[in-house]
Amino acid sequence: MAERSVSSLGIVSRNFLFCLFVTTSVLFILSWFFVLRSTSRPSFIDHSLLPNSKLFASGGDNGDSATRSENEVEPSIGNRSILVDNDEEEESPRENAKSDVKCNTKDSVVLDQQKENKLALKVFMYDLSPEFHFGLLDWKGRGNSVWPDIRTKIPDYPGGLNLQHSIEYWLTLDLLASELPNPPNARSAIRVRNISEADIIFVPFFSSLCYNRYSRADPHQKKTKNKLLQEKLVRFLTAQKEWKWSGGRDHLIVAHHPNSLLDARTKLWPATFILSDFGRYPPNIANVEKDVIAPYKHVIGSYVDDSSDFDSRPTLLYFQGAIYRKDGGFVRQELYYLLKDEKDVHFAFGSVQKDGIKKATQGMHSSKFCLNIAGDTPSSNRLFDAIASHCVPVIISDEIELPYEDVLDYSQFCIFVRTGDALKDKFLMNLIRSIKKDEWTRMWQKLKEVENFYEFQYPSKEGDAVQMIWQAVARKVPAIRLKLHKSSRFSRSLVHSERGLNSIPSPNNFW
Repeated sequence: MAERSVSSLGIVSRNFLFCLFVTTSVLFILSWFFVLRSTSRPSFIDHSLLPNSKLFASGGDNGDSATRSENEVEPSIGNRSILVDNDEEEESPRENAKSDVKCNTKDSVVLDQQKENKLALKVFMYDLSPEFHFGLLDWKGRGNSVWPDIRTKIPDYPGGLNLQHSIEYWLTLDLLASELPNPPNARSAIRVRNISEADIIFVPFFSSLCYNRYSRADPHQKKTKNKLLQEKLVRFLTAQKEWKWSGGRDHLIVAHHPNSLLDARTKLWPATFILSDFGRYPPNIANVEKDVIAPYKHVIGSYVDDSSDFDSRPTLLYFQGAIYRKDGGFVRQELYYLLKDEKDVHFAFGSVQKDGIKKATQGMHSSKFCLNIAGDTPSSNRLFDAIASHCVPVIISDEIELPYEDVLDYSQFCIFVRTGDALKDKFLMNLIRSIKKDEWTRMWQKLKEVENFYEFQYPSKEGDAVQMIWQAVARKVPAIRLKLHKSSRFSRSLVHSERGLNSIPSPNNFW
């Protein structure tokens, strides 16, 4: 009996040790798995901050799976839902299953549209007089019509360099399209008529077009039409109860041309601006925390069906544009003298005149790298021309701010060089020549992945520039609401205080 007991204890001991060994091994392997996972390189596109975009559900070489489960997609949608007051509880899975059985295809489309609208940014747009928007395009409405009937005819925007700052035109069209009986499928923003439902209030003033067309004084006028319209806009906005209630914090104004809204900006600065850069703005008027940077509309042709490669693009480095600029643009002329004699480098003066756009298109399409150098302001349309050409941008602009940089890692498809380094003898060329075929090809592939983010079109499409800008605005809304809520903390005390002074306060004076 004693021997049998000892034998049994030995077997139990061996089993216990074996289980302990297996458990320890599993824990060791899992710990290494999580360590390796935590140190992996992040994706160059932050999908979690890009709600409502099916484009990012498909994988590229950025680490995403080709197919994603419903559980993986839903958190990104939840990001957008915080911008909307959710008064209704979601149906249970069982109720959803029943409704799916009962609904036909048409009903499903309606339900999808309702869900999409619920997730979209809700925008209230003022019905401003046409003189502030499409009237600047020589459009004349019939009777009391404020907006063109975009189902029949869309007023044309002037071409050439005017197009690069046409952002307000595309955003306004997108809001108008959201009210059509059969709106386009891509909807990151919808227009609402009830201002209490709105996340933000849009001011449809074509400020860049106004500057480009009407900033020169008529001999018989004391003020330009551009200044007169700005003054009129300020009077209108500051008289609105919506502006008084929020102090303008929940308003959205486009001033993409660096000189647009030059006079009104100091009076309307609490609003969120959509800009090309901050080059001509003091930080208390515009800054990256408050405002949105939007891309230029590229003016050269997109490289459709690009089958080029490293070897088939003969020009190593390309720049064509104005060489002698003001302010930060001095670097252009310095670089010109450094690079003009380098072989396989094209650095020349150019303009839109005399087939300039056509020549630039051909030049960028046949170049490996394209220079984007600061001009009068930190930004330049040349960056977005390079992206459309799949020509790897080389950015020399220390103060530049880039569109959607909170969700895009530009270092994956652009080369950044500090101005001080670029002006050192041979530094820039040595850096460019050190980038070999494999690395260039990876960046070229990334450019083709992101190029759609910079395309302006009507009707807008999922993942294009119009949708990306609306999503960037949506990411500003929580901060705007935080400021408004904090500002209203002592509103009751203010009322009580003013009543104590025998005055009858207006709720609009709280701000």
